[in-house]
Amino acid sequence: MAVLIGANSRTYKFALGAALLDAAAEDRPEILLRDLAVPYAMELVRHLGQAPQASEKGERGGTDFLSVAEREAPESLRLGHPTEELLAAAVHSMPRMVMRKFHNLRGEGAEVPHRFYEVTGRSHEQVVRLSRELRDIAQSEQAATLRGELSARWNIVETSFAAGIGQSLINEGVVVDMATLRITDRRRRRSVAGVTEAVIGFQHGLCMICAEPITLGIDSIAVDHVFPLSFRRLLPSGGRGTTPDLDAIWNLAPTHAECNGQKSSRPPTEQEMSRLVERNEAIMRSPHPLRRTLALTLERSGRKTFRPGDWLTFIRQVRARF
Repeated sequence: MAVLIGANSRTYKFALGAALLDAAAEDRPEILLRDLAVPYAMELVRHLGQAPQASEKGERGGTDFLSVAEREAPESLRLGHPTEELLAAAVHSMPRMVMRKFHNLRGEGAEVPHRFYEVTGRSHEQVVRLSRELRDIAQSEQAATLRGELSARWNIVETSFAAGIGQSLINEGVVVDMATLRITDRRRRRSVAGVTEAVIGFQHGLCMICAEPITLGIDSIAVDHVFPLSFRRLLPSGGRGTTPDLDAIWNLAPTHAECNGQKSSRPPTEQEMSRLVERNEAIMRSPHPLRRTLALTLERSGRKTFRPGDWLTFIRQVRARF
């Protein structure tokens, strides 16, 4: 949730999340802040070469960490490690910015219920103590899933920052290329992230059909149409709203391939519809552009604003047509 839910004006927390997972995977109870700053800074400069890492809104000075990272990126990439200036800027800014806000969720005072780390010590001697919970996650079978979610979320956010694309994503949401199961920018069809990696976190890493964990890289995975395509003919347009798009994010969910094969073209069960409602409401609490994509689905059905319970009503209305 620290990665999936929260306003993103920059991508610092994704770089920190990647650095924390690497350190925790080694079962290190603590790491010097200076040592953690190395992968943090390098993750950021690698992404700087692909897309903007901050919204264009607002100005920043030459000592701003992102300004330093942009300036030092070419030399850091050439060296294979941060320049001294970049490393010093990371060590200085991390405890004051991203590490202080990493546990925050959207909403006033909202935070994850536990801590992944704490920072102790002073100045250049600061130490980051990694919690047992973080180390357990980083060494579990779900680590690959979490890394996939982090990467997908980072790609989605930085794509929304990209010049000429961000406004399209914010206004129009995204679409799914069903041939590749990739989420793309609606206007330019630029690939953003895989469907599974982008939404599985909002399902708590569980299969939509059996509600058991999905492990990326180990389990065979399929993307299920919760309301099957074979029922498209039963959804006539006309009247209030329009025919819901069954190829859209609201109706697509990662599942075990075996569960998907057994489900075939049957309609969803009550339990599956409840999981879909919960998953879609969780996405609606996340930042652009996935939230906007789902909001457009509701708008096209005649709802101008989103209220708790709207997804339950919408999905029951779709089910009633079958």
